[in-house]
Amino acid sequence: MNDPFSIAYARELDGNDPLRHYRDRFVIPDPSLIYLDGNSLGRLPLQTIGHMETVVREQWGDRLIRGWNEGWYQQSASLGQKIAQIIGAHPDEVILSDSTSVNLYKLAYGALQLMAKRTEIISDDLNFPSDLYILQGLIRQFGNRHALRLIKSADGISSDMTELLRMISNRTALVTLSHVAYKSAYMYDLAKVTELAHMHGSLVLWDLSHSVGAVPVSLNKANADLAVGCTYKYLNGGPGSPAFLYVRKDLQEKLGNPVWGWFGEKNPFDFKMNYRVADGIRKFLTGTPPVISASALEPSLDLVLEAGVGAIRQKSVHQTAYLISLASEWLISLGFRLGSPEYADRRGSHVSLKHAEAYRICKALADPASGERPVIPDFREPNNIRLGISPLYNTYEEIYLAIEQLKRIMENKTYEKYPGTRDAVT
Repeated sequence: MNDPFSIAYARELDGNDPLRHYRDRFVIPDPSLIYLDGNSLGRLPLQTIGHMETVVREQWGDRLIRGWNEGWYQQSASLGQKIAQIIGAHPDEVILSDSTSVNLYKLAYGALQLMAKRTEIISDDLNFPSDLYILQGLIRQFGNRHALRLIKSADGISSDMTELLRMISNRTALVTLSHVAYKSAYMYDLAKVTELAHMHGSLVLWDLSHSVGAVPVSLNKANADLAVGCTYKYLNGGPGSPAFLYVRKDLQEKLGNPVWGWFGEKNPFDFKMNYRVADGIRKFLTGTPPVISASALEPSLDLVLEAGVGAIRQKSVHQTAYLISLASEWLISLGFRLGSPEYADRRGSHVSLKHAEAYRICKALADPASGERPVIPDFREPNNIRLGISPLYNTYEEIYLAIEQLKRIMENKTYEKYPGTRDAVT
């Protein structure tokens, strides 16, 4: 056995990796670039290029408007059915629609309307800010009748389940949380939280954006009510690719969609002047779906289904643990501290490292001039370096080299050359 802190050991792990061949199915034009930002934007699958050529040249270019009767009209549902397999839902409970924020608005609105006699919404201070903005806007829209109560994280990493249990009551209309927290990768026990909320008759709305495609999700098994998620992170759907929403079958007729549009109408091509709500999950559609961008998602969904989320998760657990072991050995003495849960069962597929100079360190990592090879992480205020691991294409050797590069930047104080002025997108 090689030294666990040697590159030979990393290569040995890669040699024994059952998913190693999936890396060859992604576009990697610069093998020297270490990409650890798949938790923000996944790499481009090779198959997507040919698939999109067909979509653009043949479906759009040749078939023109005939494409609507040749698959486009059913696309939101058919892609939803593939996502349903990944998140443990029935095929008629998931549909591709709009953005994550719009979907969260739709489902949170429906939940608050259904639970009209209750006046509290519970979330946490680890949640993605956009989700909280949606809730704040809804509270205003509902006449400021609701209070948004946030579970406070004591360490900025994890959430206190005891505090959640204390806060949920018969006044709680909705509990809405990110399954995996965007900064720390803290992962809630989805089934346990859902059960706690149901004990008080509350609905639960999950944001799966940082877990879908990397962490096994079993919505039906947990009797989950509602969920939303994006498709451009571990599902590799491309920048701004459409999101999805899930509504448990028995809730679909009870929840209303606040944004009416013709694709949510019972038969849009009747062109009736008065809206008639569609049956089932289709009622949560609104306007014309973005066919081209939705099409880019399909090859990657097939890749994830082929590899299996269970196998992806197993590799993710091993790789994040490996990253943490290297960081503990080389970086703690250089002023870093772990910003993610130590235990794998509470951690998603990215690892946050905290440092007072996190922003400038990220700039140094990404600059080819600062070392042997560029490393692309991302930065989250105020002091988080997020290292996202996508098991279908990230290798153990990449993780080793990234942490080695980080160590070198700190020892040489290379980061001091970079200004602290924030870019528009960090």
